[in-house]
Amino acid sequence: MPFIHKESHRSDRIGWLRAAVLGANDGTISIASLVIGVAAAGASHSNILITGVAGLVAGAMSMAAGEYVSVQSQADTEEADIAREKRELEEDPVHELEELTAIYVSRGLDQPLARLVAESLMSKDALGAHARDELGITETLRARPIQAAFSSAISFIAGAVIPIAAALLAPSAYVAEVTSATALAVLLVLGGTAAYAGGASLVQGAMRVAFWGALAMGLTAGVGRLFGTVL
Repeated sequence: MPFIHKESHRSDRIGWLRAAVLGANDGTISIASLVIGVAAAGASHSNILITGVAGLVAGAMSMAAGEYVSVQSQADTEEADIAREKRELEEDPVHELEELTAIYVSRGLDQPLARLVAESLMSKDALGAHARDELGITETLRARPIQAAFSSAISFIAGAVIPIAAALLAPSAYVAEVTSATALAVLLVLGGTAAYAGGASLVQGAMRVAFWGALAMGLTAGVGRLFGTVL
């Protein structure tokens, strides 16, 4: 029985990983910043929690809608390109064979071998060969709008629940402090996890996310104090 070597590549999960990490980071940063800003303005504990929950619902729907529209636009472009390629294959298969041969030549094959490879692939799945090698569209990297929208919404909620829980459990006088500390800890973990999953530096990924989170929370706290004092 022949040995089958299986490989796992990080690019296989880049689509859902991107949406999930973006959603979780946005959920934690935006809701923590919202809670801290409202707390800094002097709002009551109950109003802080109501604001956080409202932000969670609005943010999750916004993330889902935005991700869906963005990825659907990509999917529409892919479908249009594939439809055009299908039409060209039907109208001028000889030119399409030459085009595919030229692609393989540009990648290092000599002319006779490139022609042979192109003929072999086109005899089995001409559209698939052109979609992959001419358009760069593969099954792994195909746009999936529903999956992206769902992942963004769920991950946003998962990230947003943490600062809301921190605000709920924190003493009324220390909501901003407890929420910011909790959010920064979560952002460090999220950044490190995303970097590790993508093969990047764990420390750099963690610090990068934590820096932008701290900046957002600091600015929001400043705005909250400013308007709280004015009002």
